[in-house]
Amino acid sequence: MSKSDNIDWRSIFSFESIFYTVLGLFIAVVGLKGFMIPNNFLDGGVTAISILVNKVLEIHISVLLIVFNLPFLFIGYRKMGKTFIVQSFMAILIMAALMYFVNVPKVTNDKVLIAVFGGFLMGLGIGLVIRGGGVIDGLEIIAHYTNKKTAFTASEIIMTFNSLVILGAAVKFGLETAMYSILVYFTAMKTSDYVANGFEEFTALNIISRNHDLVKSIIVNDLGKAITVYKGERGYLPGSFDIKSDCDIIVTIVTRLEIHRIKQEVSKIDPNAFFFIQSIKEVSGGIVKQTGIKA
Repeated sequence: MSKSDNIDWRSIFSFESIFYTVLGLFIAVVGLKGFMIPNNFLDGGVTAISILVNKVLEIHISVLLIVFNLPFLFIGYRKMGKTFIVQSFMAILIMAALMYFVNVPKVTNDKVLIAVFGGFLMGLGIGLVIRGGGVIDGLEIIAHYTNKKTAFTASEIIMTFNSLVILGAAVKFGLETAMYSILVYFTAMKTSDYVANGFEEFTALNIISRNHDLVKSIIVNDLGKAITVYKGERGYLPGSFDIKSDCDIIVTIVTRLEIHRIKQEVSKIDPNAFFFIQSIKEVSGGIVKQTGIKA
């Protein structure tokens, strides 16, 4: 996200942003107060640190959520822009208020259910807030910032930080609770990824064929998919390096369910067609969402 000198208040207060953020915050609070905090389970990041300090020093978690997130928001301001930071700060303030005023009874004493559903609700809440345009855990910001300054990736930074948190949980609450906290963190991480990035797993299917014009027609006119075409060269094979020819590289964005059908239809006209597949995190615009394949 690029830095902006002006705060986009229209984006912050759009219906979509408010809906996702508020819904996500309520769900996260239910996960925290109904499942995790009463059982000393952690999920990672600033929230986990807040729970840990709350149990040790008995400072209200609402205060800790704000205090521990402020340095991360300040550091991230230069990299992430005013709009993102303001939206994240507002989300953190609302979450702190909900944690203070909303009473959620303990849902269950079953540790597996607490770990799975507590992690699921936290991940769902975090993912919805991200879709709304902000975050409720400053660790994501600091990982992005530190990644530019060090040789470590964001994933490595987050994993190291959370490993220290889980170690602290083991010392304070015991090894069993720490192990369950790992399950909470894993469930929350996977759930937030699905919610933030979408449940559909899109794939870039690349096709190189000597019958490229016919392949284009089949994909667009018969299978109802949009394509992008790159100009390239084929050849350069071992033993015949000097033999090459111009070719079209056909790219179409599909879901996993569509790959087999497209490969099947293309192979009927060119059994030697070359396919390669690339996973992609996110798609938007165009007619990507029109994924139905015609019979």
